[in-house]
Amino acid sequence: MPTACQPMAAAGGGDWQVAGPPPPPPQLEAAQSVSRAAVGRGREAERLGVACRGDGGRRSLGSPCCPLPPPPPVRFEPRRIPPSDSTAMPTLSENVLFGMGNPLLDICAVVDKDFLDKYGLKPNDQILAEEKHKELFEELVKKFKVEYHAGGSTQNSVKVAQWMIQSPYKAATFFGCIGTDKFGAILKKKAEEAHVDAHYYEQSEEPTGTCAACITSDNRSLVANLAAANCYKKEKHLDIEKNWNLVEKAQVYYIAGFFLTVSPESILKVASQASANNKIFTLNLSAPFISQFYKEPMMKVLPYVDVLFGNETEAATFARAQGFETEDIKEIARKAQALPKANLKRQRVVVFTQGKEDTIMATENEVRAFPVLISDQSEIVDTNGAGDAFVGGFLSQLVYDRPLTECIRAGHYAASVIIKRSGCTFPEKPDFH
Repeated sequence: MPTACQPMAAAGGGDWQVAGPPPPPPQLEAAQSVSRAAVGRGREAERLGVACRGDGGRRSLGSPCCPLPPPPPVRFEPRRIPPSDSTAMPTLSENVLFGMGNPLLDICAVVDKDFLDKYGLKPNDQILAEEKHKELFEELVKKFKVEYHAGGSTQNSVKVAQWMIQSPYKAATFFGCIGTDKFGAILKKKAEEAHVDAHYYEQSEEPTGTCAACITSDNRSLVANLAAANCYKKEKHLDIEKNWNLVEKAQVYYIAGFFLTVSPESILKVASQASANNKIFTLNLSAPFISQFYKEPMMKVLPYVDVLFGNETEAATFARAQGFETEDIKEIARKAQALPKANLKRQRVVVFTQGKEDTIMATENEVRAFPVLISDQSEIVDTNGAGDAFVGGFLSQLVYDRPLTECIRAGHYAASVIIKRSGCTFPEKPDFH
């Protein structure tokens, strides 16, 4: 589905991809790359460290029934900050966290079977919008009661991080591309309501990217139109002085791998700036097709990556692309951690979730396993956006330079909140201690 803004490459809006040379993976791969706010990948709750077991209990990192091992916490570098159990919190500045990616407006509504039939949709399906779906989004809004949410993988994570941080507002910044239309206006409003300092590149060639979640009973059919999400231009937005000043204000940076299909030159500029100034740059593998078909731009960015996120499927694909010759998740994490790095003042950290099994974290000195959270199946409402929530929780502690063990614990907490609600939404305030 090439657009006027992106005639040759694939693009990911949230977890969506659009086919382009080189050939993309099969339809199953495309279907699973939907906005994480509107669709969870298979076993999403497991991948981010949430698993269901028959005992109906909940175990979390550091809880009395499942205490963490005693070794001292790993930090990026020593700083004089209060211990993690102190009531005194360091003061954050605005724009301390920076995210850049593919923004989508998620449009959710309960629809009838006739609506699905009209547009050839199936329950529990995940597709990219075609020409026949052109009027679907407008009709959905006119005919049904809809809810809007700011979506897209990176934007979700930044939004969750801001929620976990709470104060100050606008601690998190987000860059991405939208259209000059009513959906773009709604998306800006939703980002503002989430207290995220969103600065969108607005263009008129393509409409704002959207993802329709058509709900029938316990099923949902998802249709994504990436549109403007493909159209981000470094020279027209990132390079502008007032925008670049926001980049320079940040201390921690996060970009999902999907953005490698849209503007790798923008990622490189941000990543190299972070490295040169000894700041923390983080990246997500995002989906297997990124490692498979966008290996070259990924490997240009990887030397600047201080924290690499992924799940077990993405890690396995990455390992094959790198020629690691191992399927052991711990060994993959260790090898990924040891890949060449530009800023030697900071060790690289690799965090892989792997379903109901332990979450793996590799640092320079060790590879550790962390038990996953456990949730009763009856508590799980919607795993959509849960993976992004994990990253958001992690980042919310990383900006305070808290121990990595706390970052992982916060990631699991944020995910556990999101899976009990519809979409990537959350209550007014977190209850994380």
